[in-house]
Amino acid sequence: MDTYNTESNEKQTKNIKGIRIQSISYFMIVISCVFYIFILCIIIQMSNRYDTLIQNINAYTACNQDASTLKQASDYLTEQVRLYVITTDSKYMDAYIDELYVSMRREHALEDLQNSNNSIESLSYLQQALDKSNELAATELYAIRLVGEAKGYSSDAFPDCVKNITLSDADIALSPDAKLQKAQTLVFDSEYLHMKELINSDISSCLDSIISDTLNAQELSVDAMHQSLSKQRIYISILFFLNIITFIMIIILIVKPLKIYVNCMKEEKMLSIMGAYEFKYLALTYNDIYNLKKVNESVLQQKAEQDPLTGLANRAAFEKLQHVLKSDVSLVLFLMDVDNFKSVNDTYGHKVGDQVLQKVAEALQKSFRSEDFVMRIGGDEFSAVVTHITPEQSSALEQKITSINEFLSNSDDGLPVVTLSIGAAFSDQGFTDDLYVLADKALYYVKEHGRNGYAVYQDICDSLSK
Repeated sequence: MDTYNTESNEKQTKNIKGIRIQSISYFMIVISCVFYIFILCIIIQMSNRYDTLIQNINAYTACNQDASTLKQASDYLTEQVRLYVITTDSKYMDAYIDELYVSMRREHALEDLQNSNNSIESLSYLQQALDKSNELAATELYAIRLVGEAKGYSSDAFPDCVKNITLSDADIALSPDAKLQKAQTLVFDSEYLHMKELINSDISSCLDSIISDTLNAQELSVDAMHQSLSKQRIYISILFFLNIITFIMIIILIVKPLKIYVNCMKEEKMLSIMGAYEFKYLALTYNDIYNLKKVNESVLQQKAEQDPLTGLANRAAFEKLQHVLKSDVSLVLFLMDVDNFKSVNDTYGHKVGDQVLQKVAEALQKSFRSEDFVMRIGGDEFSAVVTHITPEQSSALEQKITSINEFLSNSDDGLPVVTLSIGAAFSDQGFTDDLYVLADKALYYVKEHGRNGYAVYQDICDSLSK
């Protein structure tokens, strides 16, 4: 029967056609990763474009500040020289000289503009403005020297930059008042004003050039950001549709078949061949097992769960009991071995050995209650499960062990005296997966300590921990 089912299953497996969940999963993962990488690249591009936009704005602000600084410094020089030629107060001359040769705001402004990598056009305008301002500075220094000569200051009273100014013979010949008048005319006449207008015009042209460059750069950045946003919307839309397709396929290929399979299992019916390839394969395999189960159920039901020698439940019943008692019921599991049973067989023969096993079974049946489970689970191995009992009731169990030993020590029946090594383990959660292991450890402990004894796993652990 098993061979036939295997061949049938293999034959049907070859004919299975359907979409594989594994293949779809790999495909969807790869496609999603690709689009996520695209989106990540776009986000990085947008971040770079945004940084560029901010840099352009900051550069424009700095350039605007530099141009304004040059204009302010030029106007400041004009203001101080005019105040000096009118008031002849030396503090204005000192302020003028300090601005021209110490503070040097005009030169610093042009240097900052050069370092900011602006266009050549904007730099040229600002350079022209500085050159014209320097031309005015020569006129202004000449006017300062005229005022000093008019006031009769000695050459040592002038700063070096003024001391080196040489007046023309005609200006030297002028009277003091005429020299003052000439100095005032130099910084107030139309030619001076025209130069100031040219300086302001160059500065305005520089600002216009900077504004134009900034706007162009901003437009490029904004256009690039718009393009990136459009691509991002497209990729996100594709991912959205991929997710919808994925959900639909999950529902059709996985959720729906699972729901139908669960109902079939609850109703103990064969499964329909549907869904993805894996579910079809699962359904075929389940149906084969289902058919095999139906065929073998009658045979399994006929199998005796009783040991023919002792009349106790056998190993199959013991294993079945492990699954039945999976609940919160409290119980204790006993595992028992007949000590030196091999020597009994060797000395008295297997017939006497069988009688000894029957005597052990009789002792167990007499000592345990009718609702307890007493079983022979191996050659000379016995087991008992006592339910609804806790470690606090261990004294009653010890009485059972005592009565069993007393019964086995009676040799009036002509059978050899035997003893038992007994290990036990308590549980308040039913027959747990590790209960057998714990009881077996207790049994092994008894055997290691001379046999013919009784030990509870929990008591062993408590004694070892002290």
